[in-house]
Amino acid sequence: MTPPRPNEDKPARLRAAALVVFARTGVHGTAVPAIAEQAGVSVGTLYRYFEHKEALVNAVFRDTKQRLAHRLMSELDVSAPSRAIFDTLWARLSAFAQEEPDAFQFLEMQDHDSYLDPQSRALELGLLAQVRQLIQLGQTAGLIRSDMRPEIIMALFWGAFVGLFKAARRGYLQLTDTDISQARDACWQSLQTDQRGPGK
Repeated sequence: MTPPRPNEDKPARLRAAALVVFARTGVHGTAVPAIAEQAGVSVGTLYRYFEHKEALVNAVFRDTKQRLAHRLMSELDVSAPSRAIFDTLWARLSAFAQEEPDAFQFLEMQDHDSYLDPQSRALELGLLAQVRQLIQLGQTAGLIRSDMRPEIIMALFWGAFVGLFKAARRGYLQLTDTDISQARDACWQSLQTDQRGPGK
């Protein structure tokens, strides 16, 4: 149990505790008392701030998704060539996955659709729309292949990235900076119009 701290923001503390527990056991596998214990509060205290578990998980999702969106899109130079944008997004996403493993694990869970509310869905769709726009800019400039819809490109990129870090988290491989860079280059080669090599 986390010891209480004076004058601490209890809702923020509960969200942080819930993130840890959700990442460890999944949303459906998590009981409310486990979250309260992680936060160092009573179950009654939790319910004073969140009406039910679904309200809490949506608060955690929005908080975590907003942190990811800020990390990815803050001061992103969209006038740069698409390869530079791709490298920047890959680096920022890699840093997020390494620095906030619980947040990354939580966001890539496959069962979100069963409990996300309209506000959470709108937040997710908003981030996807920004990424889609970047892909369209690259396609218009002739730098990203245009024979696939942006949604397919996003799915391929996300699937490759998640698979890489999931394998590392499960101990199947030890990721090095070289591994991450090679995976980045391979992903770019599969998405770029010019297939001659990375950065060409």
